[in-house]
Amino acid sequence: MVREDIDLEALLDRCAAGDESAFKALFDAEAARMKGIAMRVLHRSDMAEEAVQEAFLQIWRNARRYDRALGSPRAWMFTIVRFRAIDLLRSRPQEDALPPEELDRLREAAVDHAWDGLDREGRLAGCLAAIEAAPRRSLLLSYVVGLTQEEIAGRLGRPLGTVKSWMRRALLSLRECLG
Repeated sequence: MVREDIDLEALLDRCAAGDESAFKALFDAEAARMKGIAMRVLHRSDMAEEAVQEAFLQIWRNARRYDRALGSPRAWMFTIVRFRAIDLLRSRPQEDALPPEELDRLREAAVDHAWDGLDREGRLAGCLAAIEAAPRRSLLLSYVVGLTQEEIAGRLGRPLGTVKSWMRRALLSLRECLG
């Protein structure tokens, strides 16, 4: 879930001034989402993490170059990670790619691991448990694995509109439960 209360512009301004605590806050706020973007390009967690690390180094070095007139801080950072991921993809030999069946198995394992690894006494686990299984799985496929709603619809064999409705209701339910 996106935290709207974080002022990314202010964090970038502080990073431009060399504030390491702002950089950590920026990383904590956006790294998971950036990894999801990198996963869509690379389809490998290790490479996605590398792309995110390289992107954050570039963000740290170039925070002064962020221009509000050209777009939001999130769009600027997401563009950087996307290009880092594409560069990594181009620099790696093709034989590193996983077969589609193995990639699907790893994605399912990641979702199961994320769900099973939650502290059952924690608020997030309780709130997620209150959501029906299919919408919950859709959320986890999106936020853990980085699949788009279209990819989730295809994987689950459901209409795109159904998946969009599930995710919207599930996110609203989470917001209400966690709020």
